[in-house]
Amino acid sequence: MAEIQLTQYASGGGCACKIPPGELEEAVRGLVGHTDDNVIVGLDDGDDASAIRVRDDLAVISTADFFTPVVNDAYTWGKIAAVNALSDVYAMGGTPITAINLLGWPRDVLPQELIREVLRGGLDAATEAGIAVTGGHSITAPEPIYGMAATGTAHPERLMRNDAAESGLPITLTKPIGSGLLNNRHKSTGEVFEAAIDVMTTLNRDAARAAVEAGITAATDVTGFGLLGHLYKMARASGIDAVIDHTAVPLIDGARQALDDGFVSGGTRRNLGWVMPHLDVESHVSEDELLLLADAQTSGGLLVIGEIPGYPVIGETRPGTGRVSVR
Repeated sequence: MAEIQLTQYASGGGCACKIPPGELEEAVRGLVGHTDDNVIVGLDDGDDASAIRVRDDLAVISTADFFTPVVNDAYTWGKIAAVNALSDVYAMGGTPITAINLLGWPRDVLPQELIREVLRGGLDAATEAGIAVTGGHSITAPEPIYGMAATGTAHPERLMRNDAAESGLPITLTKPIGSGLLNNRHKSTGEVFEAAIDVMTTLNRDAARAAVEAGITAATDVTGFGLLGHLYKMARASGIDAVIDHTAVPLIDGARQALDDGFVSGGTRRNLGWVMPHLDVESHVSEDELLLLADAQTSGGLLVIGEIPGYPVIGETRPGTGRVSVR
């Protein structure tokens, strides 16, 4: 089983296999459904998860996330996918309370023993988060797919949302970017990049707690739409502009070399094409720098409007109408 290269059984990998943001927004346009006054966060602005008020002091957060293999090792892929799914709860300022597995498997192609390794990775991530995995659902599928549906809780007045950003505040990023480039290189060459794995398997729990304790009300996590895409969505939803200093954005070791060597995914290029009409780019910023900022991340960090001690500030917000400036 160690010789099986899981990434070769998937056309995409990790969050880079997401439906492109422009296509997705068009597909779900107007599909809001039943109006419920207890819905605090729903479909309106494409936030990380939904939030439903069940008591004046309690909101339930619900989310699901899954993707095709991002690394060749089954256990590591399972752990990354679970950490990524739980990140949506943390991005809302919530605390996970349980999760269930979501699995698609090409039974005639890949051995059943690998399923156990994938699920073991997810279980270990959930255990680290302090929750139980309480069930799941599986289907036969043409490509291997794994993730989780996660449930969390938060106080309704302490949620972090993508439409609550205010102008005049710093922008903080809690993990370095570049996992998309390194994952694409891994898929092409088989090289293992431990720095990328460390980033993707680190829970956003501590960063989320620090943000909530700092009174921050606006955040999202950086995943398949890239730093620029997720920042643009926040700026648009909140009715402000955002300015980032591309030299202040931390990179995972090896990411720039992977860019220089051409390991840019199709998802990253689609991200940049989607967000480009909403960017103001200073003349000294190259297309390569923009591709880095649009890199389709898997299990990335939190993008926070406000300052969290110990994490890098990469820009600031300003009054505006939803544009992003790169300087």
